[in-house]
Amino acid sequence: MISGILQYEFLQNAFFSGIIIGLIAPLLGVFIVVRRLSLIADALSHVALAGIAASLFMGKNFAFFSGLNPLYMGMAFSVGGAIFIEKLRTVYKHYQELAIPIILSGGIGLSVIFISLADGFNTDLFSYLFGSVSAVSRADLWTIIAISIFVLLTIFLMYKELFLLSFDEEYAKATGIAAKTIHFIFIVMVALVIAASMRVVGILLVSSLMTLPVAASIRLSRGFKQTILFSVIFGEASVIGGLFLSYYLDLAPGGTIVMIAVLILLVTVLIKKLSNLRAV
Repeated sequence: MISGILQYEFLQNAFFSGIIIGLIAPLLGVFIVVRRLSLIADALSHVALAGIAASLFMGKNFAFFSGLNPLYMGMAFSVGGAIFIEKLRTVYKHYQELAIPIILSGGIGLSVIFISLADGFNTDLFSYLFGSVSAVSRADLWTIIAISIFVLLTIFLMYKELFLLSFDEEYAKATGIAAKTIHFIFIVMVALVIAASMRVVGILLVSSLMTLPVAASIRLSRGFKQTILFSVIFGEASVIGGLFLSYYLDLAPGGTIVMIAVLILLVTVLIKKLSNLRAV
């Protein structure tokens, strides 16, 4: 595969996109898991699917949208879904967790409608659903790079605020942190990363890359920063291993990446159990 990466542009796009996604998806996933918002990735991924289906539908019926990359409308829908989640969290102050299944249901409903309007499933839609190495274009790569720069800079500049909000929101508010603004920025970042990840991993599997490496790292880490480090390492191992295996074994890259992440999780659970037995 190394020689193929040096020779073919589509492999370069997929490999470098995967490396970037393997970094930023688990990085955000740590904050998502700590905040107990793991299902938000599933909700926004289904909203992004509605945007993809809507873009494909309009591309068939309107000349203006025919040359538009569906990724952009998927991002727009995903960010819109994130904004609606925040609005619903303020409406249901005592039942804030209701916001996620409401948006999830709406995203699925819109997806089904636009898919039917676009005359059902086609090759393009399947590549977004399950990921496709050959479908990652150079424009997709540059979009992913831009999103990753935004995410990394934001986390670097707002790490303290995000940390406090994740563990003790009331205390963070008491210290004068603009909790609503920071949470809004965070959820927009999540929406953008989900939309950017779907080319490599697929819409239906993208939430796995944001949660499985974190779940594995929690079993071994002894602090928050160590959790972030292990999550990124496990995420990168899953992506790189998945891309190589899918290339040599002719498998779907998204499913292969996720199954390696599951395997890493099982290994970490086993290691933790063995260490506990030895301690006893």
